[in-house]
Amino acid sequence: MKILVVDDESRMRKLVRDFLVKDGYDVVEAEDGEKALDIFESHNDIDLIILDVMMPGLDGIQVCKKIRKTSKVPVIMLTAKTGEEDELMGFDSGADEYISKPFSPKILVARVQAILKRTNPFEGAVIEKYGISVDKSAHIVTVDGSQVELSFKEFELLTYFMENEGVALSREKILNNVWNYDYFGDARTIDTHVKKLRSKLGSKGDTIKTIWGLGYKFGMQ
Repeated sequence: MKILVVDDESRMRKLVRDFLVKDGYDVVEAEDGEKALDIFESHNDIDLIILDVMMPGLDGIQVCKKIRKTSKVPVIMLTAKTGEEDELMGFDSGADEYISKPFSPKILVARVQAILKRTNPFEGAVIEKYGISVDKSAHIVTVDGSQVELSFKEFELLTYFMENEGVALSREKILNNVWNYDYFGDARTIDTHVKKLRSKLGSKGDTIKTIWGLGYKFGMQ
């Protein structure tokens, strides 16, 4: 799959490119917003864009808005700005993810994988980890070969956890991705669903780790 990396810092582009290439992705680079738009318009096979916000000329917000006029390609924004207003501006422009600098390249790759799996339903249709199998197309979950009955939201929650293995997920981020951005309920609903999900997973319930004061993480460590 082909990813367009846009950043005016060559060192940052190389860092991101090296980790993506190592994971098997084809990477195209652009050093500014104008070049990014030129590449995007001349290539019809860009699967995802990693876009820096602060660039000379056209910034990331402007580039994202222009791309959104013609395409729904997933966009991950990278920025040194960490304010809530800046983050909301990024999402308003059409970004799918918003990652603050400095960041872990491994976490970035994990986000890329998760977004591409969600936007390409035939990619990774079956996820298997630690004896847990999730068949997204058939909507079936098995634990050590035995089928487990989950509600729709429990299924969505487990899928999201497994697609983000090793990533610390805040309750807010889980709400945003599983319950969508238009959900304004109490974040404690996540704790209730996690409790039920752990119970239904039986001995595999401990793959969902609690991170006190933040949220949850899926994995064995």
